[in-house]
Amino acid sequence: MDKLKGMASKMGGGSSGEQKPAAGGEQQDYVDKGLAAGEKQFGVNAPAGMNEKVTDQGREMFEKQTGKDIPDKMSN
Repeated sequence: MDKLKGMASKMGGGSSGEQKPAAGGEQQDYVDKGLAAGEKQFGVNAPAGMNEKVTDQGREMFEKQTGKDIPDKMSN
């Protein structure tokens, strides 16, 4: 988690606690919302675009390793 916090501070994350829509105007999926909630809990404020990239990369890695698809509702 410290690594994520360090990345967020380098990226210049905002200080507002409100939830912003994901990059491209898409609604946040459950994984994005979970990451945002974890960041709020630990006081980390990363840009929504970076969160989207992190969760998309995690989904791709999971699907590549297991060969199973994650439903879009969970992670799009």
